[in-house]
Amino acid sequence: MKRLTNKIAIVTGASRVNGIGTAICRALASEGADIFFTHWSSYDAQMPYVVEKDANWSLQLMEEIRHLGVRCESMAVDLSQLDAPKQLLAEVHEKLGSPSILVNNATHSVDVDFRTINAEILDAHYYVNVRGTCLLTVEFARQIEGRHGGRVIHMVSGQDKSPEPGNLAYVATKGAVSTFTKSVALELAPLQITVNAVDPGPTDSGWMGHDLKANLLPKFPMGRIGEPRDAAKLVVFLASDEAAWITGQIIHSDGGFW
Repeated sequence: MKRLTNKIAIVTGASRVNGIGTAICRALASEGADIFFTHWSSYDAQMPYVVEKDANWSLQLMEEIRHLGVRCESMAVDLSQLDAPKQLLAEVHEKLGSPSILVNNATHSVDVDFRTINAEILDAHYYVNVRGTCLLTVEFARQIEGRHGGRVIHMVSGQDKSPEPGNLAYVATKGAVSTFTKSVALELAPLQITVNAVDPGPTDSGWMGHDLKANLLPKFPMGRIGEPRDAAKLVVFLASDEAAWITGQIIHSDGGFW
């Protein structure tokens, strides 16, 4: 039997063909999980690395996942909105049932240094990366408390491992998620809900140009840059019963990147 048969998984931020969110949806579905993913095209449209085939990707991904023999639904949702977590979970319950896996993959990221950061930029990062992630996590836990256990997996970017100058708003808010992971894991452990975070390191998910790849490659001792499927494999493991004894961890699955 597949490891996640009869499980319902929420994956936020599966908007792009080559994105980590898409790879996570595929990997979870291949192990038998029903999938509910979110997307937010208006954010993606502002990113310089978005390609034309990303425009209607949510519909194509839904069909692809369904062809794997599991159920799949999706929703366009702006996770910066205060009521987004409750709206999302209500939709999941209506369309698929009670979820037991939550992957907080959606991220707001705009590079800013100390000269360009301001309150508006910082708030935009906070609303999605911190408030959206935290509120979705606790609402998920409240709704399944007393019904069944669960798995929460956050995607982070190694802020606890090394500094990232020039990306101040992103590292500040993702660093908050790392700290939140460790504390909320202890609160949810008695409910048999594990909470972990995955740092995949720099991942070739469509945003890297040739020069950046050339610069990063020597920092990967394994001789290649990380790919979305690398992160997805670890997420599947953390979502499975095999990882029931792992909680409160930030796992640097980055091929030794330094």
